[in-house]
Amino acid sequence: MLTSTQLPGGLNWLDLGTPDVAAAVAFYGGLFGWEFASAGPEAGGYGFLRKDGRTVAAVGPLTEEGASSAWTVYFRTTDADATTRAVEAAGGVVRFPPAEVFTAGRMAGFTDPTGAEFAVWEPRDTDGLDLVNEPGSVSWVELYTTDGAAARTFYGGVLGWEGTDRSMGGGLVYSTVGPAGGGGAPHGGILQLQQVHLDAGSTSEWHPYFEVEDCDAALLRAQELGATVIIPAMDAGGVGRLAMFLDPFGAPFAVLRSADR
Repeated sequence: MLTSTQLPGGLNWLDLGTPDVAAAVAFYGGLFGWEFASAGPEAGGYGFLRKDGRTVAAVGPLTEEGASSAWTVYFRTTDADATTRAVEAAGGVVRFPPAEVFTAGRMAGFTDPTGAEFAVWEPRDTDGLDLVNEPGSVSWVELYTTDGAAARTFYGGVLGWEGTDRSMGGGLVYSTVGPAGGGGAPHGGILQLQQVHLDAGSTSEWHPYFEVEDCDAALLRAQELGATVIIPAMDAGGVGRLAMFLDPFGAPFAVLRSADR
């Protein structure tokens, strides 16, 4: 489960870009019980997704030319300009440079050297998500990448992550990663895509895991609401029970009933 969203390098924001905000809100509201709260007319359709009055994510229309529906993960930084310089020095690409978001904070968006998009948030008035690790909120993030070693080196240098590698057999290595100073508690994982996935068109991407009370029930409900199942409900030793989907507009995400819940 996630380490503190207060630590530099830790996950502290999450938003969905989608071609149809209303339909996406209906889908995720039906699945997780989220409600939408507009960020105001000046926000261009962007708004907050809340559970029991607490912000668990955000959603807005696609703004970048050629973009497809996807979840964007944001990692906390104390200096978005310094992080941008570190990204460039480490071989990443700046998708958009640091920019003020009213008085909420500053954000910047990047693409890592393996092709996965992510962002950083430098908090001001808005510190981060109000709820994590509880049912209906994010409890893990994961990177599927074309080059696991390059990804680990990049994020370690840019965000100061520490990690542990674990063999999954068959040459697969899963890396758990988290911010330095997190007491060894990770917030996410990195998994290298295998050739069969690359042949099927898979590319590097980040996706969130949302905690649920019952993985199998969430699987059925997601299908009823129009999701496409990528990974059926399965047990992962020491982790819990999980399933992965594409939402109705193609954004990948997963659900997890953590083993320690």
